[in-house]
Amino acid sequence: MRILFFFLFLVIPTTFFSQVKNSKNFDFSSKYNSSDSIKKGSVKTATIDMYRFITIDNDTTYIDTSLTIQKEYSHNYLRKDIFGLLPFANDGQTYNTLQYSLTDFSPYPEFGFKAKHFNFLEANQIRYSSVATPVTELYFKTTVRKGQSVDAFITLNTSENLNFSIAYKGLRSEGEYLNQLSSTGNFRFTTNYNTKNKRYFAKAHYTFQDILNEENGGITTIENFESEDPNYNNRQRFEVYFNDAKSFLKGKRIFLDHNFRINSDKGANNLYLTHQFNYENKFFEYKQATVPSTVGGTVVDRFGESFKSSGINDQTRYNKMYNRVGLVYENTTLGKFQFFADDFRSNYYYDQILIFDNQKVIPSAFSQEINSVGGQYEYRKNKWNGTFLYSRSVTAQSLSNLDAKLDYALNDNTQFSFKYQNINKLPNSNYNLYQSSYVQYNWSNDFKNEKINSISANAITPWFDAEVQFSVLNDHLYFNNVSTLAQTSAKTQIVAPSQYDGTINYLSVKVSRELTFGNFALDNTILYQKVDQQDAVLNVPEIVTRNTFYYSNYLFKRALFLQTGIVLNYFSKYYANDYNPVIGEFFVQNEKQIGNHPNFDFFINAKIQRTRIYFKAEHFNSSLTGNNFYSSPNNPSRDFTIRFGLIWNFFN
Repeated sequence: MRILFFFLFLVIPTTFFSQVKNSKNFDFSSKYNSSDSIKKGSVKTATIDMYRFITIDNDTTYIDTSLTIQKEYSHNYLRKDIFGLLPFANDGQTYNTLQYSLTDFSPYPEFGFKAKHFNFLEANQIRYSSVATPVTELYFKTTVRKGQSVDAFITLNTSENLNFSIAYKGLRSEGEYLNQLSSTGNFRFTTNYNTKNKRYFAKAHYTFQDILNEENGGITTIENFESEDPNYNNRQRFEVYFNDAKSFLKGKRIFLDHNFRINSDKGANNLYLTHQFNYENKFFEYKQATVPSTVGGTVVDRFGESFKSSGINDQTRYNKMYNRVGLVYENTTLGKFQFFADDFRSNYYYDQILIFDNQKVIPSAFSQEINSVGGQYEYRKNKWNGTFLYSRSVTAQSLSNLDAKLDYALNDNTQFSFKYQNINKLPNSNYNLYQSSYVQYNWSNDFKNEKINSISANAITPWFDAEVQFSVLNDHLYFNNVSTLAQTSAKTQIVAPSQYDGTINYLSVKVSRELTFGNFALDNTILYQKVDQQDAVLNVPEIVTRNTFYYSNYLFKRALFLQTGIVLNYFSKYYANDYNPVIGEFFVQNEKQIGNHPNFDFFINAKIQRTRIYFKAEHFNSSLTGNNFYSSPNNPSRDFTIRFGLIWNFFN
């Protein structure tokens, strides 16, 4: 909260006093205004290409205040297109994954608790800035029942070589069901610097993020929901498994990526020294004041026997430090050759050692020290852009990564890209060690590495966009429902990590096409997925589709740009993964299918100068097509909800 107040203290004065629009001095339709030195010998002005946003890999985009259908898709809590993700009923909750190919893999072990990380910004998701004049962006959207979602961002260059940005995204949403409150915050501070002679470049950021969710465990009586009994139109009347449970994830990160050119003048041959540093700590907590649950008049031990009769407070701590040092040789004809060494150290720990009656011991900590060496070749010439990387551990842990990317741009409207990845991945830490007050939620394992082979191809053309991916998974790690028949009948849910000893073949084909008819358009995206496996371990819907019919036009002498239409989201029936709040993970289940329910949204959006206004009636057909809409087997998805939001940019 102190960070938020400090941030607002910085943003508000800057917004009102520093960024006064002066149409006489700024004209973005040309490089110079009507009184510039070329035309009338006056002042040079800023152009759109002077407002840059840069990733850690130096991919660059420019400020964009347009209103397109893609902006409608990304006006949500995650601030991105969520096709392939299925949100839970309340903003700030987790997402079920419909499109498995969205999953990213790193050879290094991670913290785990992946269901809590959809809104947790990782180091490669942070953007850096370089702007000619200060820029502010304010995002606002109403939430479910009481609350709001905001994202405020400001960036400025103190000189051509030095940029700072500061941002805070916060959400508080009550939700429709009991014990469903979400409260999250993402603070980001970045800096982007280079010396005047372009020998030294540095990008750095600091983040502090916290994600708090009340956890109700889902509704206990699905039959009451599906019966469409009007007594339950008020969703607060549904009985849930937990009335006082909550999960909490927080983390801090310090990150620096910098490089120095050893030769004083840049020429046809250059030599660089590079270094990347990442220090991060994370904390996950599950709290539950009342242990037994009540289903009807029956007392249920939802997660089995507990060491405590009340006041469960499970805490997991983690920190990691990563260093990469590299030497780069650049030849303007041949490309870049890089050789690097990595040092990865992590500590994952609890405050006690558990010894069970059967002499099973659950240690208090799991630490890893991994050193790797590797090389990377990068080629960028004319229409071709390729990157080829290989790294392998030199310490006791077996770890390797082969990553090859190749892009070809035929012209501005037609591009092709190909990617191959072969990863020998260490398990995430929570697969190998976990402690809980619930007796059967304690484990210490020594799983084998996951082996992942994936090849993909993308095409962007004037006629359609297409993505194809084929993956082969061996020794796949997942969380599984290991409840006995007696436990299942007693509504007890026991989840544990498992490793599949077979091979999983996964295929996805995604095609997008927009058809236009004057001011009308039909935007279509369809995803086909197929999984070949002996056991139902990786479960995805075969068909996922989004179809949007909309109208757009200028009104009031082009003072307002209007966009309005209807969106259909649909996925076929499948055994969706269920969510377990104790471990903050999704797990495989084969008891209930969800899907085969059309979800219709109606929207009206408008743009006035640099302000974009959004109005949406979400899932307006929920009362017409039956109560068979779910995000997971025990969690209904969102009902009919009216939302309002805006994005407001300030810059000269």
